[in-house]
Amino acid sequence: MKIGNWTLTKTSLALLLIQLALVSTIAAKYFYERQKCPRVWTRTVAVYGQVPMRGRYLSLRLTVDGCQSTLPSAKAAKFPRGWNGAAVPGDYSVGYVAPVFFPADLKVENNQLVAVEITDEERQESGQMVEAPPGAACQQFRLAKPVDYYIAEHAPDPSWTKQGRELWIEVTLPPKGPPRPLALALKDNGLWKPLNF
Repeated sequence: MKIGNWTLTKTSLALLLIQLALVSTIAAKYFYERQKCPRVWTRTVAVYGQVPMRGRYLSLRLTVDGCQSTLPSAKAAKFPRGWNGAAVPGDYSVGYVAPVFFPADLKVENNQLVAVEITDEERQESGQMVEAPPGAACQQFRLAKPVDYYIAEHAPDPSWTKQGRELWIEVTLPPKGPPRPLALALKDNGLWKPLNF
């Protein structure tokens, strides 16, 4: 087959069709997950990215609610106490001076991204690593591995937020792997502003 100055052999045509089929399969999978998998908005913070690809992107650490998890060491958890010093019901915070890490399954519950510790050692490799920073309340844990969100070359960088502003991200939770980013928004003193790139 000849297209202009190009000649396609049967082998090159077969290779082209295989590549198109692979790309289409991946696109269909992502489209299906975007429609069917749980979606949630969560607060995020930008960190310095290290992806060796061309393009402009934000490397974002997602906030997760880890209150349903127990930290690997009970000494790392600081529970609220009553007037007599006894522990009282309530959410805990991290009492260590260093971050605490644990593997977790992610789920959406009450419009929040929730991390539940994986205690089964055989399943820990399949979970997402969660970081519990020193002094953080259990609702303010973060995923250890950031997600990348690509933006247009000349778009203003939304990660530079002033006081009173928060950067939020909408993600889907696929059956396996990390959350996949969908959209960004700024919360400015209670006002919600979706960002379009």
